[in-house]
Amino acid sequence: MADGVTISVCGGASLAAALPALARLRLTVFRAWPYLYDGSEEYEASYLRTYLEAPGAAVAVAWDGDKAVGASTCLPMAQADTAVRDAFATRGLDPAEFFYFGESVLLPAYRGRGIGVRFFELREAQASAYPGTQFATFCAVQRTADHPLRPPGAAGLEAFWAHRGYTPRPDLTCRFSWKDIDAAEETSKTLMFWLKSLHGAALP
Repeated sequence: MADGVTISVCGGASLAAALPALARLRLTVFRAWPYLYDGSEEYEASYLRTYLEAPGAAVAVAWDGDKAVGASTCLPMAQADTAVRDAFATRGLDPAEFFYFGESVLLPAYRGRGIGVRFFELREAQASAYPGTQFATFCAVQRTADHPLRPPGAAGLEAFWAHRGYTPRPDLTCRFSWKDIDAAEETSKTLMFWLKSLHGAALP
């Protein structure tokens, strides 16, 4: 890509070697609004190992030289966290038809260059090629409009996601817990799913 940034899909030994850098990157980006995540590098590295082991998983990494500046994850929903699978299975939806896009993180200085678009393209290609997959999905944390840590004029990514063909589904949510940067302990958060059909099937 332009400006010296390259994007590669990592797996196996290349992903294993990048895990420490990706863990630090995730901590940096997720500490900001809207996730406000106060985590640990050890947990992040452990979480990312899921993508080393899960069949069909992929991690796209944006590099500026040898520095990881962005990353985006995906895997078959059957390999995803129980909370994600249950959000669909309890509504009669077959997780085997869905490919789950875990997270995208990108340092602020690299935003607005088309890297986020490329992350979606690479993940959708991975999902489309996986047997049985009909839909791509991801979820986003829901924060209140009056949250005390909401930055003035904060804009969400909803328009970007809609432009990419994703539909918000308020009826499909899951809950995860983590410690916010202003909190003493973990609290539970609601995350809402967005869906896209990959092969023309009607959204459930």
